[in-house]
Amino acid sequence: MPLKTQNSEEKNAIRGGTLYLVATPIGNLADVSERAVKVLSEVDFIAAEDTRNTGKLLTLLGISRPMVSYHEHNKKERGAQILRRLEAGEACALVTDAGTPAVSDPGEDLVALCAAAGIPVTSLPGACAAVTALTLSGLSTAHFYFEGFLPVERAKRRERLARLATVTDTMIVYEAPHKLKSTLADLCAALSPERRAALCRELTKKNEEVLRVTLGEAAAIYAEKEPRGEYVLVIEGDKATAPKAFRAPEEAVAYYENNGLSRMDAIKAAARECGIPKSELYRLLCEKKGEK
Repeated sequence: MPLKTQNSEEKNAIRGGTLYLVATPIGNLADVSERAVKVLSEVDFIAAEDTRNTGKLLTLLGISRPMVSYHEHNKKERGAQILRRLEAGEACALVTDAGTPAVSDPGEDLVALCAAAGIPVTSLPGACAAVTALTLSGLSTAHFYFEGFLPVERAKRRERLARLATVTDTMIVYEAPHKLKSTLADLCAALSPERRAALCRELTKKNEEVLRVTLGEAAAIYAEKEPRGEYVLVIEGDKATAPKAFRAPEEAVAYYENNGLSRMDAIKAAARECGIPKSELYRLLCEKKGEK
């Protein structure tokens, strides 16, 4: 029996007071959807991470719409402005430089603002570098862990790397070319040079490349040549040291602390592993401490 769907006009009509999350191509212009073109052509305005980059895309698509910038450095002030316009009944399309907005992107803050204010949000599926790289990696896709960009600040970076060392699912990390060498060195130290990985660059473009190697081999390759293009690193999960079933939640906390996590992050990880609320686990640990 065929699925019942709305007719094309009703389904694609632009609704005032709605935020549209519009995925844009990550390299190949042909990947833009017909629905994305329609929404970008008809919304009242477009909120773009970089209006210059989006302006080039709109020109190629033959679209001319008002734009405002919305990025990491102005998201608080500009997010409030966009919200007011949405509340006044305008329709807005949110785009990032490439791919799906609100994924490792300040768009998540705007979506949260809209959700809190009761503003409708709808997403137009399309290109996503993380999923594209995952499917090309040759590694397990059954379960995966999205890290995005690692922190720049050293203490936070060490903490995140220690956490990645305990992840047993396939991991996805974004990196810029000028930081790739140092990130590969950090990953080799925190995980293992023998860990399998796929380094994906120039995805969907003419020079698309997927390098399926170990982290150590990748570090050696890029010691001899300069990285070019934006990278998605897909990394094998830690199978050799995956935690076994714990007899008690406090054992899980000790395990994660011994693997480099802070006390609170260890409690969060242990709570997930043991299937209990972290507040309950924290209370249990306090009681155990009081007994000593």
